[in-house]
Amino acid sequence: MKGKKYQDSAKLIEKGNLYDVSEAMDLVGKTSKAKFDETVEVHLRLGVDGRHADQQVRGAIVLPNGTGKSVRVLVFAKGEQAEAAKAAGAEYVGEMDLVEKIQKENWFDFDVVIATPDMMRFVGRLGRVLGPKGLMPSPKSGTVTPDAGKAVAEAKAGKVEYRLDKTNIIHCPIGKVSFGPQKLKENFNALVGAVIKAKPAAAKGQYIRSCTVASTMGPGIRVNPARLA
Repeated sequence: MKGKKYQDSAKLIEKGNLYDVSEAMDLVGKTSKAKFDETVEVHLRLGVDGRHADQQVRGAIVLPNGTGKSVRVLVFAKGEQAEAAKAAGAEYVGEMDLVEKIQKENWFDFDVVIATPDMMRFVGRLGRVLGPKGLMPSPKSGTVTPDAGKAVAEAKAGKVEYRLDKTNIIHCPIGKVSFGPQKLKENFNALVGAVIKAKPAAAKGQYIRSCTVASTMGPGIRVNPARLA
């Protein structure tokens, strides 16, 4: 049974209606009733089969208005790249010392992991623990890079990674309710634009099958997918 606040919020949404982006962002604010600043998430169901390598959809984008969340960045780098990462504001910078800390202490006080290519032979040992948490650095998401300083700056500025889950849905945050409809719309358009640009050549038929927007505690608001492509 959903709570009274949720039920009150749900009444503002017409069942079966597909909203345009502006209306949806407006409703996200109106249906957010929690006492904290809720995160707004987008859920995109794509007409692809992610089990096939040529139909994978994955990438990263810096949202124009950031995510509203401060991220703690860990960087595996040495020498000049380590100094650049520190200068860009990385919370943790190191080499084998950090690999061992994660392995021995089960330490995960960070939200993003970045590595320079020469560090991947060490970071590879952490695949089993970082992978399931979605923290493993990858060239596709720009987190394995020879320019650690730039990667840290992007992570701090509100870079989000998007990727298909096992049911061919992308779940991605686009900011906080407090951003207001206009900034959320700008972030939404940036994310959807990136996903459309990443459309695999092997994808057939309708690419964006459905799109739902919701705040952390609020009901889902369906966006008309026909107006997105």
